[in-house]
Amino acid sequence: MLRRTLFTLHLTAGLGAALFASGAQQRDVTGVAFIDANKNGVRDAGETGLAHVVVSNQDAVVETDASGAYRLPRASDLVFVSAPDGYRTVGAFWRAVETETSAIDFPLSPIPRATRFTFVHASDLHISPAVVARTQRFRALADALNPAFVLITGDLVKDALRVGEAEATGYYDLLAREAALFKSPLWTVPGNHENFGIERDKSHVSTAHPLYGRKMYHHYRGPDYYSFNVGGVHFVGLNTVDIDDQSYYGHVDSVQLAWLERDLAMVPARTPVVTFDHIPFFSSFEALSGYSDDPPAPTLITVAGKTAFRHTVSNAAAVLAVLRRHRHVLALGGHIHAGEQIVYEVEGVRTRFNQTPAIVGPNEGAGMQFVSGFTLYTVRNGVIDAGRFMSLGIDKEQ
Repeated sequence: MLRRTLFTLHLTAGLGAALFASGAQQRDVTGVAFIDANKNGVRDAGETGLAHVVVSNQDAVVETDASGAYRLPRASDLVFVSAPDGYRTVGAFWRAVETETSAIDFPLSPIPRATRFTFVHASDLHISPAVVARTQRFRALADALNPAFVLITGDLVKDALRVGEAEATGYYDLLAREAALFKSPLWTVPGNHENFGIERDKSHVSTAHPLYGRKMYHHYRGPDYYSFNVGGVHFVGLNTVDIDDQSYYGHVDSVQLAWLERDLAMVPARTPVVTFDHIPFFSSFEALSGYSDDPPAPTLITVAGKTAFRHTVSNAAAVLAVLRRHRHVLALGGHIHAGEQIVYEVEGVRTRFNQTPAIVGPNEGAGMQFVSGFTLYTVRNGVIDAGRFMSLGIDKEQ
């Protein structure tokens, strides 16, 4: 598959003006991934292109050719680079594709290849002016740990589901200001609260609004699923929140699932894979908290005549069928506002399904108290430890 992708790229580059004359080719997005020696975000004379860098539009997945060049269909409103091991993007890892966009380059800066590093997994900030101090406390603790990067698995803002544009964008703007202050690179995926206006009976937002649903997250945070590489580990951010009319539920849609297969095809079979997303693949918390028919988010949902659990990924089997062709060793989730660790071993591959508590505050289930905090993981030679819970230290229960 790698050879076929590279051949297509070389062939396109060689056809020149004849192909560019066609409307289909004019709609393509092209560019170069290059080593940005002075880290100014611009390709200067003498800065070389970088081969075998994966670039995607959240549908097609291609590698750059020997000169660092890529070509993608204009199939979505953004493109992103999957940062290769030993490199970091200069500026954002994604770019918006506007009507007039013709070329998008991705500057990359070399960093030491890590054999040992740490990363932080946090979730459920629910950021708003009333609770922003909790995010700031989390940031101070994370900065002191100096991890290679920080993952935040959704419910970043208080609410975009059931409010108007002014309130929703106010939360997103606050998130952007706070996120920019983290010392370590910050990677996020959306939760259910990031889907703008979908509870239309409360938000009074039209489905025709340009930021409706997932589009507000795209506007502020970029791709809602993507990948990157650090220390011999392939990290994949997924969007496990799907929308059915005015309701959200755990599900990975068919376009994303096809992208996941293409993304993983670019990864050596023995490379450890870590996924991170909001609604978890599996959780015992439904049993702890108990069955509920109450709004706004009952336990079950019926979509296209099929009833499923709403707060876990309803098509987890299909997603894991793709992931289990590789060494899927760790799946990180949020949503349940509690720490949880589930382990399954199938055909010699041990996969941990770990949820982390909420930054926004504590939770309880079956009489147990789950304090607010996050998890610190240490990776040594591609092996990820059990993780260490770090309390925010500000819950009343403590």
